[in-house]
Amino acid sequence: MYIHRMVRTQLYLDEAIHSRLRDLSRLQGRTISELVREALVRTYGTTDAAARRAAVMAVLGLWKGRDDIGDSREYVRRLRRGTRRKRRLQL
Repeated sequence: MYIHRMVRTQLYLDEAIHSRLRDLSRLQGRTISELVREALVRTYGTTDAAARRAAVMAVLGLWKGRDDIGDSREYVRRLRRGTRRKRRLQL
């Protein structure tokens, strides 16, 4: 049951993608439509502009006035110091 209004649409999928979605839907016990909707939201986000604005406003200026970290580039370098080899091995 959906609380919000849904709009029906049709998509043409190539066989490989459709097969993958069908297999995932069976494995997860969900419909192909649910998987597609979830992927679209993850990729394109929601259309709720007020929620997006609230999220941006919540983090706006979060680091403003921080004098304990100094230059941001140097701060990142300090955090990553000693991890170069580990990061290179992960590639």
